Amino acid sequence: MKVLANVLHRFRGDWPFPAAKAPFFYGWVIAVVSTLGFLFSVPGQTMGMAVFADSFISVTGLSRTELSFAYMLGTIASALFLTRAGRFYDDYGPRLVLIGACLLLGASVLFVSVVDLLSQRLAARTGTGVGGIVFCLMAAGYFGVRFSGQGVMTSASRNMLMLWFERRRGLVSGARGVVVSLGFSLAPLMLALLIDAWQWRAALWWLALVVGPAFALLCLLLVRDSPGACGLRADNQDTSEQTQTTLNPQRSYTLREVRGNIVFWLYAMGLSVHAMFGTAVTFHIVAIFAEAGRSREAAFAYFIPHAMVSVTTSLSASTLADYIRLKPLLLVMLAGFMLGAVGLVFLHYQLGYWSLVLGFGVGGGLWGTLANLVFIRHYGPKHLGEISGLNSTLTVFASAIGPVLFSVAYDTTGTFTTGPMLSIVILLVLFVASVLVKQPLDNIPQRR
Repeated sequence: MKVLANVLHRFRGDWPFPAAKAPFFYGWVIAVVSTLGFLFSVPGQTMGMAVFADSFISVTGLSRTELSFAYMLGTIASALFLTRAGRFYDDYGPRLVLIGACLLLGASVLFVSVVDLLSQRLAARTGTGVGGIVFCLMAAGYFGVRFSGQGVMTSASRNMLMLWFERRRGLVSGARGVVVSLGFSLAPLMLALLIDAWQWRAALWWLALVVGPAFALLCLLLVRDSPGACGLRADNQDTSEQTQTTLNPQRSYTLREVRGNIVFWLYAMGLSVHAMFGTAVTFHIVAIFAEAGRSREAAFAYFIPHAMVSVTTSLSASTLADYIRLKPLLLVMLAGFMLGAVGLVFLHYQLGYWSLVLGFGVGGGLWGTLANLVFIRHYGPKHLGEISGLNSTLTVFASAIGPVLFSVAYDTTGTFTTGPMLSIVILLVLFVASVLVKQPLDNIPQRR
């Protein structure tokens, strides 16, 4: 136990080289690794798995609705553990958490790539039907990629950067958001090209190698848990400088206190509705565009103008967020999602298409800004892992039910427009509530 304690202590320290001796502020290295953490979570994101959906349906024999249910069950199961994972982050730091998430994500992607083969062998040995076995195995694989990728890896990557910057927190997270938005938007096209070149199974093997052991090794070498562990301070402030934050440190709220705060639930629900709605659209993007008379190529190409709007919005909003309160950004985000939902209903018109691009682009850009900043600004850094873990639980749960709701609505009504209409109602209720509720804890960093 003593040896294990020494190893854990070393991982939490300034190892394997002193970060303070870097020729520039080490927070920028953390910013790069944080950005890569988001990008390498793609196999655990909906846009990553959605590209492989048709291949999974073909080799497993599952229907689209059955695959959606497996995705939902795996994602819901993963959501149940994210608050606990956030507590682990608070206790052991981002380096250990990221290494574990990388290895689990790589193993889960590898597992998903051979689900069809495993199910056939298990069915032959047990003498049972392959349908139930392959459904359970797909749900287990989805649990692994969603928990490690969308859940733990993105949350840890987001939170660790917030500790290294304070006054420029919005600007730095916005710059990261630009790269991440572009990467996420291009990911479906890049993965489709990878599948065309290597076939779907080999494409998953390459992904497992890159996001698993390769990125885990990078995190082992470069990640540091906090500036204090390296003898540094946020924003590279001089250690003798007496800042207003030092004189009046921000109070950190506990998870119990946050659970009783209505502002937390407004932001969490706003972020979750987009997770539900956006995941459903991404998961069924080809089928939705086909219903509107648009091609598979047009469906994947949609992500490019969406990315341009999202990137512009994210960078602008993140820069402004260092000087303004976050409530106006929340209201604009909800309004943007409503516009995108209206565009989805009228996707067969060109105006509807551009409403979808503009609405989801603006809303998505603001979503990233708020997800990065709102919880540390309102509730402090000490329990950030648990608090953001609870938010991740809600958003991941919402993302789990989104594809199924759209699929069931389609099977029931024969159209994909029912889901967006329901989302418009929910968004309108959240918008009105957000207008009425005050946010006294929303402190502006540049005024502190």
